[in-house]
Amino acid sequence: MSGGVDSSVAAHLLRKAGHDVVGVFMRHGEAEPVACASEKPDASSLLPIVKPGHKQGCCSASDAEDARRVADRLDIPLYAIDFQEEFSQIIDYFIDEYSAARTPNPCVVCNNWLKFGKLFQYADDVGAEFVATGHYARLASASDGPALMRGLDDHKDQSYVLFGVARELLPRMLLPVGDYRKDEIRAIARDMQLRVADKKDSQEICFVPGGDHAAFIRSRRGDSPTAGEIVTTDGQVVGQHDGLEQFTIGQRKGLGIALGEPRFVIRLEHDTRRVVLGRKEELARDRLTAKDTNWLAPAPSVGAPPTRCQVKIRYNSQRVPARIEALADARLSVTFDDPQFGVAPGQAVVCYDGDRVLGGGWIE
Repeated sequence: MSGGVDSSVAAHLLRKAGHDVVGVFMRHGEAEPVACASEKPDASSLLPIVKPGHKQGCCSASDAEDARRVADRLDIPLYAIDFQEEFSQIIDYFIDEYSAARTPNPCVVCNNWLKFGKLFQYADDVGAEFVATGHYARLASASDGPALMRGLDDHKDQSYVLFGVARELLPRMLLPVGDYRKDEIRAIARDMQLRVADKKDSQEICFVPGGDHAAFIRSRRGDSPTAGEIVTTDGQVVGQHDGLEQFTIGQRKGLGIALGEPRFVIRLEHDTRRVVLGRKEELARDRLTAKDTNWLAPAPSVGAPPTRCQVKIRYNSQRVPARIEALADARLSVTFDDPQFGVAPGQAVVCYDGDRVLGGGWIE
């Protein structure tokens, strides 16, 4: 329970369906000695105060307070779990990727490592059968087992960020808001008179205050500058930049360079620390390779003929037709029917068969 409307209504829907619900708020800030838990009288029989090896967190943040109010309203226990150590690993990944001229996706990593990783260990500790979240995605039965599906609301679908969940965990996942549209979820919250009914969706990375990820990285990285030249694809030096972490493939705005026509970030060079600009047509890519694949459906076999499907190369991109082919060492080759713009190393490529998530990997 993050304190937002989606996870709040998810908890309500689960309780309405007859589940015995335990709310968990994930903390990533500094540990506090003060413990905070909102609980039913018999909650101690359901859940220990903290997971073994973790300190109890303080619910002092506004989001934690929102989550506490909702839990009180639903009459369910809420526990704040200190994941500071685990979040520090996600922060290290975030900084390392940007410093290596790649574009990270910490939300996907958080889902893999924490929400559908560490929280399953917590669920096992307390005898919980399922882990549920407020993601806009669905689960369905297929001939080969449980299948992860796109959410009903096309504008809010979050199946992309769940591609990395271990397949064996699908039977223990619950995604109660995936069968609703966002306006329906807000309407349910209003009917319940929840204060979070009209709370804005978070658009920022949760551990980056103010949303300025470049400043955040510089403050954490220390003496490892990534400043360098801004050049065109023909090698002309047209400016200087303060750090590779300010840029991503396909970026047009905020370049600080006026060349008389639109230019885009075509390439980021880790070794030379150069940002390479070009015209839009120079962004076009016919294919990509990905590593560290994860499959939520039967995996394609290495050496087998290419398989047709649809793929997404970013969270906000559209699915496009492509052919995929399994490579050795859990790698994947994707060939697009039509060239795509903005293929960024470090982002995830996710494969779909209609509404079903087949799997995906990290773009090399």
